[in-house]
Amino acid sequence: ARWKKARGRMADAEPVMDEDEYEEEAPQQAAGSKGKRTDDAGRRVKGRGASDTAARMEHEGRYSGRSGQFESLETDGGKGPAKSVEGWIIFVMGINEEANEEDVYDKFSDFGDIKNLQLPLDRRTGFVKGYALVEFELRKEAQAAIEGMNGADLMEQTLSVDWAFSKGPIKGRASTRRKTDA
Repeated sequence: ARWKKARGRMADAEPVMDEDEYEEEAPQQAAGSKGKRTDDAGRRVKGRGASDTAARMEHEGRYSGRSGQFESLETDGGKGPAKSVEGWIIFVMGINEEANEEDVYDKFSDFGDIKNLQLPLDRRTGFVKGYALVEFELRKEAQAAIEGMNGADLMEQTLSVDWAFSKGPIKGRASTRRKTDA
């Protein structure tokens, strides 16, 4: 094959093939699928790293020792509320859009020391979105708040209070109070 120089640089040089050389090379490419990568099953593989055997070896050996056993949080077993990192969080729904943190804090502080209170606001309107997250340090305080405030009124709206996090699936929309009493 002869080489032709493109734009004066040898790096961009391309081979120029005579017609007889082209005819000899064309059947080889079609028969051997030269340049196309395939996997073990014969399927065509595309993309970066498709022919990288080191990546394939790493993928195969990644979980071989521990067989996909991953770290997880310790559980005491069974269904029910799950403790967050710092405390027990309850989810309060049905809060009036004109309520403020002080109103919610006053209602729920009767049940114990509140560690954290989140009352999200709608960015567009500036009003409360209608729910709050209240965090208690002790489970019995959070349980007392759920039992005492579920169905109670705050600014002429009925509140619905339940655990924010729970372990295992909860069947139906029934309250989890019956399932978590310990």
